[in-house]
Amino acid sequence: MLQAPTLRQGFHGLIYDNKTESMRTINLLQRMNIYQEVFLGTLYRALPIQKYLEPVYFYIYTLFGLQAVYVIALYITSWLLSGTWLSGLLAALWYVTNRIDTTRVEFTIPLRENWALPFFAIQIAAITYFLRPNLQSLSERLTLLAIFISTFLFSLAWQFNQFMMLMQALVLFILDSLDLLPAAKVTWLYSIQITGLLLVCILQFFNSMILGSLLISFNLSVLIARKLQKNLKAGAFLTRIGKLLLHLFLVSCLTLFLNSIIKKVLNLKSDEHIFKFLKAKFGFGATRDFDANLYLCEEAFGLLPFNTFQRLSETLLFYAYVFVLSITAITALVVVFHNLSDSTSSQPVGKMRMCTVDLKPETAYNLIHTILFGFLALSTMRMKYLWTSHMCVFASFGLCSPEIWESLLKLVHLYNPKRTCVVRYSVPILILLYLCYKSWPGMMDELSELKEFYDPDTVELMNWINSMIARAWCSLGNLSSGVNRTLQSCSTNTPRKAVFAGSMQLLAGVKLCTGRTLTNHPHYEDSSLRERTQAVYQIYAKRSPEEVHALLRSFGTDFVILEDSICYERRHRRGCRLRDLLDVANGHVMDGPGENDPDLKPADHPRFCEEIKRNLPSYVAHFTRVFQNKTFHVYKLSRNK
Repeated sequence: MLQAPTLRQGFHGLIYDNKTESMRTINLLQRMNIYQEVFLGTLYRALPIQKYLEPVYFYIYTLFGLQAVYVIALYITSWLLSGTWLSGLLAALWYVTNRIDTTRVEFTIPLRENWALPFFAIQIAAITYFLRPNLQSLSERLTLLAIFISTFLFSLAWQFNQFMMLMQALVLFILDSLDLLPAAKVTWLYSIQITGLLLVCILQFFNSMILGSLLISFNLSVLIARKLQKNLKAGAFLTRIGKLLLHLFLVSCLTLFLNSIIKKVLNLKSDEHIFKFLKAKFGFGATRDFDANLYLCEEAFGLLPFNTFQRLSETLLFYAYVFVLSITAITALVVVFHNLSDSTSSQPVGKMRMCTVDLKPETAYNLIHTILFGFLALSTMRMKYLWTSHMCVFASFGLCSPEIWESLLKLVHLYNPKRTCVVRYSVPILILLYLCYKSWPGMMDELSELKEFYDPDTVELMNWINSMIARAWCSLGNLSSGVNRTLQSCSTNTPRKAVFAGSMQLLAGVKLCTGRTLTNHPHYEDSSLRERTQAVYQIYAKRSPEEVHALLRSFGTDFVILEDSICYERRHRRGCRLRDLLDVANGHVMDGPGENDPDLKPADHPRFCEEIKRNLPSYVAHFTRVFQNKTFHVYKLSRNK
């Protein structure tokens, strides 16, 4: 957007991009969630700041500023739940002192989640306020507007939005079924989710993955089922339990039916790798699918490590969270039992008549929210940042909540209003003092450090691509064919069109640092790109040079980059190394000691990435090494058929 002569041309270049994936013209706005960068590019060109601030710093400062909005949203949510600003202060400080487990922004700045989660936090704060009883009409409308805008921006910024909002829809479904939320407000929230997602679908040029999401199918199914099943919340205890089970069955069947119909009509395969991964992860059968196993073997998609709780306990967050969660969950169970037992169903939502126990709708929402997202984080470490940030909110709210301390003091027969007031303020203040005493010196040391990126091999590779690739191209191509050109003239023509193949992560860096065209890259929500990636990765499998050359040339590849860290990988256990995943997918026996499935067979050829370095005639005929350092080996592909 900054390099284009005009904004219109920049926008056109994104819609009709033929400089990212070789032999393809793709719509980047449809395929990727990059509207935030489009907006920032437009804003940077419009503001008079070009002389004072470089684009990269404008980008970084914007994202860091958005994290401040994130903390403010957590502060407001905790304040709304507890009724005191002290709770918000404690939530914010817990978020900062546990930032290793609450955010990844300081070391992976441009992640889509770093754009999206602040808007998700704003949405939760707005929903928390919206669920309060007896809101004035104007306040309710403004809050609904805030929920819609934050939901839309969250969905626009992150490709995984549909899975997060599906969890949120499940929260609403549970609370509505158990009579803990007003049905009318739940309907509004369902409708906002659907509308926001459909609007994003339009802006992303009718991205089929959005239309085929489980969220849309689930929300439509819930609304249909509620119309079909009358008097769901009436009747005796066992009758209501039976109705709820029938309701759950009906919604589940409708969801699967609608989703399968939509995917069949749209011929949608964009997200099938995710469901294959989930099926294998939760033990519904082993798989040899390359994409599913690639996810299964990544640490980020494994179980949440136990040391996470050790770190959270050092700041007292985990202890406080368990304490508040236990009391609130017990209260919720009592309220749910009473709601289901009351055949008249005439009491206000979330309250028990003739009983001292009280559970506010906004508290019930945040309780189920933290439980479901907790299960998600425990099963998939990648999603812990959704849980840990809300953990700060929930723990701080409970420590400052008069209801929590009132229930606890009544239980031990020590209740009086003054004692409750003293405890609810003194406990968070003591924790704040402890956090400041414990964390302040370390934070000052970190702020005084100046860190620097250091990866000389990668830097050397990128510099070579930028400055020397023309010389390699000319000397190995044009000069050998008898065309007399100077190296300088070559450097301004064909080399800029060179196509590179390699690992997804490395090629992302090649695109960023050199602007060269790629065969594949890390955007994995496209079925054809996944197939192309698996084909390119045959450079690390046991394949013949002729097969690998034919595969790479079919994608227009000019240069292939081999990485020793992948070819000789030791980071993962056997069975999870990239070469193992390829061997199993190809039906070949894995390397090294250990068991193999009986139907796997020895390969007919040695491993390509190892054998090519021996410069055997069969390899030299197709590949010529043009660059080498301790980590990378770059080969130019011959153009022979």
